[in-house]
Amino acid sequence: MRTRVLVAAATGALALTALAVPAAQADGGSGDTRITKVVVDGDNKVSIGTGSAKTFSVSVTATDDSGILGADSFDLKGPGYGYESTGKPTCKKVSATTSTCTASVKIDPRTDYLANAMAGTWYVDAWIDAKDGDFVWKSKAGSFKFQRGSALTTNASPEPVKKGKTLTVTGKLSRANWETLKYGAYSGQSVQLQYLKKGAKAYTVLKTVKSNSAGNLSTTVKAGADGYYRYVFAGNSASGAITSVSDFVDVK
Repeated sequence: MRTRVLVAAATGALALTALAVPAAQADGGSGDTRITKVVVDGDNKVSIGTGSAKTFSVSVTATDDSGILGADSFDLKGPGYGYESTGKPTCKKVSATTSTCTASVKIDPRTDYLANAMAGTWYVDAWIDAKDGDFVWKSKAGSFKFQRGSALTTNASPEPVKKGKTLTVTGKLSRANWETLKYGAYSGQSVQLQYLKKGAKAYTVLKTVKSNSAGNLSTTVKAGADGYYRYVFAGNSASGAITSVSDFVDVK
């Protein structure tokens, strides 16, 4: 089955088609054109859930003594998969010698037939042209994490609770299954339990809890003062980071 994602630039929608990943092409170029930075979705992490489309940007910054003329569409390549776009990104001048070229990518798990095996480290291949005819082609010019979306809950009980009594904090960690378009239990993962005392400005880490085979989390703490409890999952190369909604506990 063919996988399809859409790339939108200022000039309109650009189609991408899944390809078998070819043998690596050697980097090359002519003159002094250099790629200096690649940023995907702001932090080089793209997390995709199951129920809605995700649009993210791919930006490549390059420099040449004559200035940057433009860029060919960026290739995104992941584990066993490759996408080749058509059309050109939009380039914005940063200085007389430097420009940042950007395209937006839209992926919808409901129609793009993502496979779970696609999650992990992906790379951006880029071709940049300079105004004096110089150019640079660089495979793996930058990398980003293409992640399955995560979901996380927190519930602290009993509420209210007497000071010094035991408070049980439960939750559940799950992540997107792109093949079934549902979220499933994410077991064996370390998740932080954090606490924010009422009136304080920053959360503190109370302990780290591991999700069980059903993705469930459970631990106990002593109730000291009114405050908020939440679970935080840092994510990994294939799964997105997530912070649960906080649960406020009134301590009597």
